[in-house]
Amino acid sequence: MDFGAAPGTSNATMNRLALEDASAHGWYRFVLSYPPHLVRHYLDRFEVTDRSRVLDPFCGTGTTLVESKKLGLPSVGIEAHPMTHFASSVKTNWTPEPAGLVAHATAVAEVALERMADQGIDDMLLVESNGRHDYRTIPPESQKLLLTNSISPRPLHKVLVLRDVLEDHAIPEYADHEKLALARALVYSISNLHFGPEVGVGPAAPDAHVVGPWLANITEMANDLRQLQDAGLEAVPVAVKHADARNLINVLEPSSIDAVICSPPYPNEKDYTRTTRLESVLLGFVTSKAELQLVKRGLVRSNSRTVYKGDDDDQYIATHPEIERIAKAIEARRLELGKTSGFERMYHRVTKLYFGGMAKHLADLRTILRPGAQLAYVVGDQASFLQVMIRTGQLVAEIGDQLGYEVVGRDLFRTRLATATGEQLREEVVILRWPGCRRRAHRGSPTVKRNEEAEHGFSVNVRHAEPGDRSR
Repeated sequence: MDFGAAPGTSNATMNRLALEDASAHGWYRFVLSYPPHLVRHYLDRFEVTDRSRVLDPFCGTGTTLVESKKLGLPSVGIEAHPMTHFASSVKTNWTPEPAGLVAHATAVAEVALERMADQGIDDMLLVESNGRHDYRTIPPESQKLLLTNSISPRPLHKVLVLRDVLEDHAIPEYADHEKLALARALVYSISNLHFGPEVGVGPAAPDAHVVGPWLANITEMANDLRQLQDAGLEAVPVAVKHADARNLINVLEPSSIDAVICSPPYPNEKDYTRTTRLESVLLGFVTSKAELQLVKRGLVRSNSRTVYKGDDDDQYIATHPEIERIAKAIEARRLELGKTSGFERMYHRVTKLYFGGMAKHLADLRTILRPGAQLAYVVGDQASFLQVMIRTGQLVAEIGDQLGYEVVGRDLFRTRLATATGEQLREEVVILRWPGCRRRAHRGSPTVKRNEEAEHGFSVNVRHAEPGDRSR
């Protein structure tokens, strides 16, 4: 299956939500999220029914979970980042009463505007300069986590006022949806952030409306909730678990998953925690460097800013010849170019840690899958580590094969041009099938392991857990 864009269609356009898909998906979304139609295609191809259970082990902001629920399919997501775990949880909760949500938010808005007015601030009128110096701000430790100038002082003050009113007048039925609506407003209406697709900071605007954009997001949520409730979809079961995708055995029940559709991080220099940093900090999900480090430790190591002393995922692919070749090529290229920064010194190590983490994930996943389970992993080639090409899909497929999965194929999703090298980078969907315990046991035996090493030149060094083995 080729999902390649039509001529003249950009990758950003391919990621854009179609109007007919916007319900619930649009409440809060990564710029680089894959489109709902991709999820629908594989749910249909895998013949998933309401008696099946779908897993997204890297669920992010919940595209697979939302789309599965819309189709009446039970699902579960795994997400290590607290902000995006929260977003997925809210986006799949369709129980709040729409009129009540709007009524409560409208009352909150009135109180917030009154508090601002008492402070001499009119959120309806924007100022042209930030002359005042008595605006509220956040603690210095939290401030250090933000991209410089990602939000101007006056809008920040107004956000903190609105946040206080939400906390003071919280009603459990509506609180999370109101909080997520503020997260979306922060990123797309209030801040100075821009995405192209990397997160960056544009010219700092002295002021921005706060209450109005937040209330508009609430109204959109309520309209979506009416539509989804009218379709009788609010009761379709969804679970979103805050956990590390590399450690699944004590998180999900054995033999409980029929299909996997996900997009793990790719090995590159994107720090995915930066994309959500502003809302993570202002809404209290990450408030210190120590908390941010804890979040990063729960992620697959895909960039040099998530590498820590003691990381050992690379042990799982230590004998893989192509990954070893790529790592050595990256380090040789670094030395050739005289690159000496601490981050650049980590490029070769990140590459091995990334694929080792994916091997650990796929190994743990085997116990969770039912025989015949089908999997779709959206991954992309990369050349961001000093222009050394990494064929991610090919390597993930090889690791899956070594762990006992059947490699069904690799579907082209789209291509993009590496600006530094001019090479075509493939973004593709790696299709795997889990045949069941019998093949796993055979492939884990010493004889077969020796044969595989002879055939592939490597073995994946991950313990083969059996159903019911929850000792880790």
